[in-house]
Amino acid sequence: MKLFKNLLKSPSFIFGASLFLLTLILAILGPVFFNLDTKTRVGLAYMEPSGKAWLGTDHLGLDMFSLLIQGLRSSLYVGFVAGTIATVVGTVVGVYGGYKGGLIDDILTVLTNLFLVIPSLIVLILISSSLEEGRSLTLIALLIGAPTWTWSARAVRAQSSSIRSRDHVALARIHGYSTPGIVGLHILPYLLSYIFMVFIIQTATGILAEASISLLGLGPYDSISLGKILNEAKSNEALTDGAWWAFMPAMVLITVTVLSLYVLNTSLEGVFNPRLRK
Repeated sequence: MKLFKNLLKSPSFIFGASLFLLTLILAILGPVFFNLDTKTRVGLAYMEPSGKAWLGTDHLGLDMFSLLIQGLRSSLYVGFVAGTIATVVGTVVGVYGGYKGGLIDDILTVLTNLFLVIPSLIVLILISSSLEEGRSLTLIALLIGAPTWTWSARAVRAQSSSIRSRDHVALARIHGYSTPGIVGLHILPYLLSYIFMVFIIQTATGILAEASISLLGLGPYDSISLGKILNEAKSNEALTDGAWWAFMPAMVLITVTVLSLYVLNTSLEGVFNPRLRK
């Protein structure tokens, strides 16, 4: 309760949470309140914003506002799924290695470092380029989340390694608790806030990674995303034609979403970390 009050006193938390909440509301409730249509032409190519098309049209004459809402939904989906995969895998590896220590910790650390030096973005580009029509949103999220668990593992391991030496963990060992019991009851509860912050960063990373590969034309094949909107605008010379509405709103949405997540993470760290509070 005290932490919640401290969060409400944090201007950065209120700013980040409000900004991200707005993007969520737009993505979730957009199709409910607006008649979105991403397949029907509503005008000529690159028609300027008007009452008929609030944010103009793209190179095919499709409504840009509808495309942006759908693109935001897809990008958030990829970010959440990739963030969840990276956080769960990293937490399991980090907590187990940090708690067990010794040879097991050394093996998991070497494995983590091995995956850490692999250029994940390059691998993601190579795999995506070989999939052609098989690139779904879920598969893209899986490809992004799978190699990025290493950062989560290193961060969580450092925290769990310090917790394992506390008195309540030693007392649980004396009482005969199993490893899963100790980890689940006496270590993870102390890491929940930290794991949540890791998830926020991994989600932001997933959104940026999807935008990057989609901008290169390697994003989801049969879905619209913010990165794919930017790719379509680049490929069809929207910038040359002065059609700012075909790419600028997508850039703003990506920036606002990722910025809100980073601000939210920074504000949470300021509240949860006693040293920063002092």
